[in-house]
Amino acid sequence: MSDRLSAYEGIVGSSRITQLRRIGKKLGGIRVVHVNSTRQGGGVAEILDWMVPLMREAGLDATWEVIEGTDDFFEVTKNIHNGLQGRPVDLSHRGWKIFQEVNEMNMERLRPTLTDADIVVIHDPQPAFLLPLCSERKGKWVWRGHIDISRPFRPVWKVLRTMLEKYDASIFSMCEFAQALPHTQYIVPPSIDPLSSKNRDLDMSELENVRARFGLDPERPLLVQVSRFDRFKDPVGVIQAYRMVRKVLPVQLVLAGGTATDDPEGKAVLEDVMEVAEEDPDIHVLNLPPNAHETINALQRLADIILQKSTREGFGLTVTEGMWKGKPVIGGDTGGIRLQVVNHHTGFLVNTPEGAAHRIRYLLHHQNRISEMGAVAREFVRENFLLTRHLREYLTLFLAIRRETDVRRLEV
Repeated sequence: MSDRLSAYEGIVGSSRITQLRRIGKKLGGIRVVHVNSTRQGGGVAEILDWMVPLMREAGLDATWEVIEGTDDFFEVTKNIHNGLQGRPVDLSHRGWKIFQEVNEMNMERLRPTLTDADIVVIHDPQPAFLLPLCSERKGKWVWRGHIDISRPFRPVWKVLRTMLEKYDASIFSMCEFAQALPHTQYIVPPSIDPLSSKNRDLDMSELENVRARFGLDPERPLLVQVSRFDRFKDPVGVIQAYRMVRKVLPVQLVLAGGTATDDPEGKAVLEDVMEVAEEDPDIHVLNLPPNAHETINALQRLADIILQKSTREGFGLTVTEGMWKGKPVIGGDTGGIRLQVVNHHTGFLVNTPEGAAHRIRYLLHHQNRISEMGAVAREFVRENFLLTRHLREYLTLFLAIRRETDVRRLEV
């Protein structure tokens, strides 16, 4: 019996853990391979870091592979990412050629692993071209899109679709993100691990150490946004909202984030944020390493209010993290944030810096609402966005794909 799975019984109940073991047993040790583009940095890597070991403990032969790429490749895939989220981008024939060539290089290395797998899960656009290169595949291939592609830039989607339509199934975080594809589509929202270093309970000394390290004043309200330095996260809009609030209330702001190896724009966005911050001593812009999980955990717990003012968002794990820590979240009225922030109950949805400032002022003037919303938010996460639900949906999805394959074999 898996001690790791058992550790979650105190949070979600023993019946849910028993259910996971039973579904895993039905899958009979099938071989599952996940493929993405980075081992550290970003929500996908965080999810796979706990998902793959738990799949193994549930009885699957699960592994995680990461593709390698050049700087030019990641520039191209960032443009693809931006295009899928609706930004007009200029992707030349040469850019798509680089995309194909890097996937071909990775396929040579990964071919034995991917060919023999029962199920291959390809995460996001970067490794999407691997499937057309694997004509001798044995198992089923699933494309997992983590980003908001509800209104993609059509020239980018048109090319990517030629690759994705060859998959056996696809997974999206919300039904609004799903696109017309000739296969079965599944809706599986992401989740957090409540026992990870980023989400575990911290004692007061750990919180105070982080407060002291960054010079945060315990007597003044603290606003915190944690996210990669990405224009879609709108860090500049967050600073604008802070400055509006600062005119009437003595608040502090932390913008904590970092960069991922597959995101070449991060450095430029960080420089823009530093310029806008203008050396304001109460704006703390923190460029943290990918493994700064305890620091992020502490900052979220020290916060009075969590912000995630994204303009486009596939899901927003930092929203889930903040809610799990009993904090109200003021988030952009977009994408996966709408799944989590129930307006006026777990936080507020906003569209502008002015809207964010208005909601911040409201909460700081009604302190009882901060604690009330925070309590509702934590229970909302417990019921909907913890890893046990996420793992169960992956396992049942694999079971459905496997049975569909068996039915087709009988028909033949």
